[in-house]
Amino acid sequence: MSPDTSLTTTAPSGAAPAALERPITSRPAELGLWGFTRAQLGALAVLIAFIVLSPFWLYPVFLMKLFCFALFACAFNLLIGYVGLLSFGHAAYFGMGGYIAGHAAKVWGLTPELSIIAGAAVAGVLGAGFGWLAIRRSGIYFAMITLALAQMVYFFCVQAPFTGGEDGIQQIPRGTLLGLVGLQDDMAMYWFVAAIFLGGFLLIHRIVHSPFGQVIKAIRDNEPRTTSLGYRTDDYKLVTFILSAVLAGVAGATKSLVFGIATLTDVHWSMSGEVVLMTLVGGLGTVFGPVVGAAVIVTMQNYLAEMGAWVTVIQGAIFVACVLAFRRGIVGEIANLLRVKL
Repeated sequence: MSPDTSLTTTAPSGAAPAALERPITSRPAELGLWGFTRAQLGALAVLIAFIVLSPFWLYPVFLMKLFCFALFACAFNLLIGYVGLLSFGHAAYFGMGGYIAGHAAKVWGLTPELSIIAGAAVAGVLGAGFGWLAIRRSGIYFAMITLALAQMVYFFCVQAPFTGGEDGIQQIPRGTLLGLVGLQDDMAMYWFVAAIFLGGFLLIHRIVHSPFGQVIKAIRDNEPRTTSLGYRTDDYKLVTFILSAVLAGVAGATKSLVFGIATLTDVHWSMSGEVVLMTLVGGLGTVFGPVVGAAVIVTMQNYLAEMGAWVTVIQGAIFVACVLAFRRGIVGEIANLLRVKL
């Protein structure tokens, strides 16, 4: 894994314009294996232990839902946490990935891995088109454009014949993985979903800690300076937008196979709000924050469901408390307290 890169080296006076500034690479003393710091390796070990042990004392379907939303939150965090672009329309990719995967599995008879790939591909195409339009603006204008485009997708899903309208796509088969392993059993499906989540999580970590990741973080911190160094910032933002959309599509596609249904709920604007909440509660711009935030929100929704509409009120109260008392999010505050990177 590539370590953090500094973009602040200045050439001597009189140097050629093309060589005024150039990136240098240094290896932090605390860097561990595969680009993880020692603290991150410890957190990764805890995460893997949780994945391995939790299905023996928690309901596997609940855990699969948690992993789907955790991957969704990690994909969203890649965009807002490392590029600084706030999207209010990520439900479009999450929901459309679910619809396409559900349709591919039920109508086309594709295997689960191909159905998920189909959902991710369509989400990526949407991300490419919407990102190309949206990245021309920044701040609140970018957020409003993404919200408007996502609402177009929502109304398309209301009217399109293949989505089933308000009924959604129901009785989606889980299928047989690679034609060999049946996923009807919850435990078999659990390991498949866990592998997808862990693979997506590690991919995002690799992206963030690659030379590409150093550039997008530089764009977040100071875009004009990054442009002055010769980087085509719009291209980097568009590629990151597409990657985020693809991973959100993978999460949505996986969720539709887990529950056997794809509905308008997953493409509604409120889903975009939920993923923002997960990311902020866990810790914006941290690797493990979105996972913790998703765990908190999904656990509340699951175990407080009998309270009805009060779940939303409690979520709002927790969000306000986090904003006031934990401005860096749960993981962000822990990392700041321990003076480590998480």
